Amino acid sequence: MTTSRIHRNRLLGRAVGTLGIMAVALAATVAPVGAVTPHSGGQGPGAAAADDGPVDDTAAAHAQAAANRRQGGTPGELAPHVAGGVRHGDGGVTPVIPAPTGRYQVGTVNLHLVDPKRYDPWVPTYPRRELMVQLWYPATRTSGTQLAPWLQSEAADHFLQSWNVWPGTMNVPTTAGHLGAPVDPRAGKLPVLLYSTGFHSDRSQGTALAEDLASRGYLVVLIDHTHDADEVQFPGPRLETATAASSKYTLTVRSADAKFVVDQLGRIANGTDPDVDHAALPAGLARNVDMTRIGMFGWSLGGAAVATSMQLDPRIAAGADLDGQLYGAAVTEDLNRPFLLFGASYHDRREDGSWARIWPHLKGGRYELKLAGTQHLSFADFEVLFSQAGGEMGLSPEQVQQDIGTLDPDRAVLIMRTYLAAYFDKVLHRPNSGTLMNGPSASYPEITFVR
Repeated sequence: MTTSRIHRNRLLGRAVGTLGIMAVALAATVAPVGAVTPHSGGQGPGAAAADDGPVDDTAAAHAQAAANRRQGGTPGELAPHVAGGVRHGDGGVTPVIPAPTGRYQVGTVNLHLVDPKRYDPWVPTYPRRELMVQLWYPATRTSGTQLAPWLQSEAADHFLQSWNVWPGTMNVPTTAGHLGAPVDPRAGKLPVLLYSTGFHSDRSQGTALAEDLASRGYLVVLIDHTHDADEVQFPGPRLETATAASSKYTLTVRSADAKFVVDQLGRIANGTDPDVDHAALPAGLARNVDMTRIGMFGWSLGGAAVATSMQLDPRIAAGADLDGQLYGAAVTEDLNRPFLLFGASYHDRREDGSWARIWPHLKGGRYELKLAGTQHLSFADFEVLFSQAGGEMGLSPEQVQQDIGTLDPDRAVLIMRTYLAAYFDKVLHRPNSGTLMNGPSASYPEITFVR
C-alpha cells in the first residue's frame, strides 16, 4: 500500500467516524478514479491524493445502521432523542432546523429545468439533461402560505426507506421556506449563490445554510444533480434515483450543470420563466436577479465542483469549499477570484494535499478556516438529522458524536451560517459590512484561521 493510500485511509477513518474501516473498504468497491464523495468522504476530510477516488459514505452509513438493527432493539433504544426536534405523541420525531438569523422572511420555489443541448450523461435513454433546482430568497406577505418540506413526498419516502427508518418513527423536517411567497422588495437586486451537494446526496442537505443566507438577502439556488443524487423528485410526481458511478466525469457533469443553471438565472433576470412546466415564479423575482454578483458553495464533492465550475464559468465571482477534497485540473490552475476553504476540526492544508496544492494558485483572495469540534457530516443537514433523530436512523449516541463531532449542534450550525455569510458579504455583496473575516474573534473561539 502506498504512503498516500495509507494517509488517505487514516484520514477517512477520522472523517467518517463510526464508519471507519467499513468506509475505507467501500472505497475500493464504489469509487473509480477522479471523483469525490457523497455525504462524507473519500473526497472529504483531507484525503491525501487528488487522484484517489471517493467513498460513498451514505452507503457506509446505511450499512452501519443496518448492522445495528441486526443486533436487535428498536431505534429509540439505539440513541435517545436529543433536544431540538419535536417528539410526537406516538413516539415519532420530526427534526427541527434552527430558525434563520437574517432580517427577512424566507420564500422558496422549485424549478424544473431542461438543457436542450445535452444528453443525460448517466442514463443514455434520457435524451436531454433534466435538473430540479430550488430557489431560496427573501420573502414578504408570507402569512397563510405553506411551509416547504425538507424533501418532497416521494423523495422523502425514498430517503427514509433508504435509512430503514421504521414507519412512524421519524418525519423529515419542515423548512422555514414559504412556498411561492413574493420576493421582499426591500432586499433590492438579489446576489446569487449556487449550491452543489455531496456525491449521492441531494440538494436538501444544504437547506440549513440556504434558508439562512436567503434571510440575509441572497438568492440561493440548490442544484440537484440528477442520477448523481440519491433522490430527485420531478413534477408528476416522478422520482429519479442515483445511477451514476463516481468517475473522472463527475465534476465535468456537475460544472456543466452549474453553468446551465447560471444561464437560466440570466433568463429570469431578463424577465423569462425557464421552468419547462410553466410553474409560476414568485412575484418580484423576474428582473431582480443580480447577474453581476454570483457566488457558489458546496459540501464534500460539491466543494470540488465549486472549484471546477469557477474554472469553467467566469461569471461565478467567488467560491467556498465546505470540507471537500479537491480533484482534477482545478487544483493546479490559477484562480483570480476569491475562494474559501472551510474545514472540520481535523481538516486543513497539512492534512489535505489537494488543499495544499491549490493554495498558491488562489490569486484573487484566499481564506482557510477550521471549525473545532466538528466532523465532515457537520457541514450538511446531517448535523440536524443525526443530533435530533440519530436513534431513529440507526445510530448510537457514540456514533452520532463520531459522525458530527462534539460541538453543540445548534452552535455548529450558527457558526457555519455566520462565517459563510460573512465571507460572501465581504467578497461579493457588502465588502464593508464587518471584520469577521479579518482574523480570530473572541465571539467564535471555535474558529481557527489557518495562515
